[in-house]
Amino acid sequence: MAPTKQIETKPQVDPRDEPSAEWGWHGSFPKATQVMGWTIVFVLLAMLIGNHEGNVENLWLVGFAAVIAGMLVADIRRRRLSWRR
Repeated sequence: MAPTKQIETKPQVDPRDEPSAEWGWHGSFPKATQVMGWTIVFVLLAMLIGNHEGNVENLWLVGFAAVIAGMLVADIRRRRLSWRR
């Protein structure tokens, strides 16, 4: 009978660089990030409907929503094109 090979498993992240890799999962939540980001954009834009009289609030709400939406689109684009680089 031939001896079986033992597979050596190495963590993806070096524990010296990231101490948390030693005791647990080290990753991100890409789908949850997108869902919560777009939810925040929707809530910010929904706040445009209200009883405020000035437009300064509207500018800030639309500005924050545009910045967050831009970051989410950039994240989608980066994830889609990451394998090509």
